[in-house]
Amino acid sequence: MPYTVLVAEDDKDIANLVSLYLKSSEYNVLLAGDGEEAYEIVKSNDIDLAVLDIMMPKMDGYELTMKIRKDYNFPIIFLSAKNQDSDKILGLNMGADDYMTKPFNPLEIVARVKSNIRRYYEFNKSEEATGSTFTVGDLTIDTDRMTTKRGEEDIILTPTEFKILALLMRNPGRVFTKAQICENTFGEYYETDDNSMMVHISKLREKLGDDSRNPKYIKNIRGLGYKIDKK
Repeated sequence: MPYTVLVAEDDKDIANLVSLYLKSSEYNVLLAGDGEEAYEIVKSNDIDLAVLDIMMPKMDGYELTMKIRKDYNFPIIFLSAKNQDSDKILGLNMGADDYMTKPFNPLEIVARVKSNIRRYYEFNKSEEATGSTFTVGDLTIDTDRMTTKRGEEDIILTPTEFKILALLMRNPGRVFTKAQICENTFGEYYETDDNSMMVHISKLREKLGDDSRNPKYIKNIRGLGYKIDKK
């Protein structure tokens, strides 16, 4: 069965262009012209990934993402004319997994969709086969049930945050560069991913209650990358 991608974009030309390229790559595509329509589609269909514009009528992409994240964990890619780092950081903090700016290359959108779907769903499938649980200190991650706990407290993570933490916790003591984390998370690495990855790690630390100046969990090895110490 083909994966189903929701494209929420009020510019019909852009929506149709993205849809054309995704359909040519054998994805099932559902289109929405505003945020409210997109949310109704999410509630009534099995969505595997969403590509969301930020500036949409009735409900913008930020609000839509927050509503989606209350009940769904599928990957979300923002597609926006907003190209400032602060806009990207806000989008990722809201729960998006990836961020692309307009104007864009449709082939890159397809590549990003493929990478996010491959990493999210193949990761889940492979981990379900082993039913692995990893514990480092008071952190426990269950890649079968897709849950994370700090002690007895449940920690709600986005798919990207979960994959980053799972990678580090499966390999305690090993240092991963940002490029390696991107490749293990998205399947590919682009130079523009550096800032996005730093935002994901910053948000992950925040959810874990980790002090970036004196981190207990995710350590920054200057000039190299990140790791979680064996404990």
